[in-house]
Amino acid sequence: MSSPERTELLVLPGVLTADQAAHTIRGLLAVQRSDGAIPWFRGHHLDPWDHTEAAMALDVAGEHEAAERAYDWLGRHQNDDGSWYAAYQDGDAGDVTDRGRESNFVAYVAVGVWHHYLSTGDEAFLDRMWPTVRSAVEWVLGLQQPGGQIGWKRETDGTPVDDALLTGSSSIHHALGCALAIADAVESPQPDWELALGALGHAIRRHPERFLDKNRYSMDWYYPVLGGALRGAEARDRIEADWEKFVVPGLGVRCVVPNPWVTGGESAELALALWAMGESDRALTILQDIQHLRDPRTGLYWTGYVFEDRAVWPEELTTWTAGSVLLAVAALGGDDATCQVFGGELLPSGVEPDCCV
Repeated sequence: MSSPERTELLVLPGVLTADQAAHTIRGLLAVQRSDGAIPWFRGHHLDPWDHTEAAMALDVAGEHEAAERAYDWLGRHQNDDGSWYAAYQDGDAGDVTDRGRESNFVAYVAVGVWHHYLSTGDEAFLDRMWPTVRSAVEWVLGLQQPGGQIGWKRETDGTPVDDALLTGSSSIHHALGCALAIADAVESPQPDWELALGALGHAIRRHPERFLDKNRYSMDWYYPVLGGALRGAEARDRIEADWEKFVVPGLGVRCVVPNPWVTGGESAELALALWAMGESDRALTILQDIQHLRDPRTGLYWTGYVFEDRAVWPEELTTWTAGSVLLAVAALGGDDATCQVFGGELLPSGVEPDCCV
């Protein structure tokens, strides 16, 4: 369970007090279903990526049993081919509302499982979830293109969509590193995954033309850094180049330009990317700037704010927004598992292609 000792790690000046952190965790637990599912909010859908993000937030507060139930939900409801569907109404596995299967949604289980293991040291959990992770990764790599990028989905009839999204592929880059770390821990080497990760990282770093042009979206800006494909000077140069394009001082990060809309999830993810670059001061400022999105009744966070109209929009308190905030706070607070997962220093980096193509 969450405790004062755990929530003390989630204290940041101008962001969260220990009581506020505990309130946010209670808000997440109130949304989680008894079977472990964590929808966006009760009555809305669950998608596997955001479900996992919320589960990781539970772990940083010491709610390990609740987090484990979330991963067990994924294990029970994985499709035979290793995938999950894109949306389940209110987390009900029998009520699928989008039968498309998105590659970054499927891959993200590896990030969550590795984070839970680092949080708990539970080797039995890791052994139990290894077949789930292995099947998910194999399904995802079935969409990898000759240039290294990952096709973004399969349609409801199974038809692959070969077009690749930079944000999605960057998230998969992160997931593959975590999956390889799991493979090492369970002593099941996966050399093909190392090659796939190297080719994917090369595509992200050197071949923007292999991805759909979505540069209006802030996620395409920072995700190559957040996903670990860019580090050091390359990461700093990328973030500096579009800082003024996306960051609205005092309010947060735009989801998409030129729309006057800042969002909590994108802002918290940028903060995580900044932390990974060693820029904790700027990360803290971003997190402080989005506290206007916090709902004092539930401890959760509004998805976004239209600043020209001074209006919350949409009027939804999403678990994944709260999850991303808590993970960013945990990284800045020095939570070991979160730092290892998002810092990237201890994650495998893959094998670069022998030649640049």
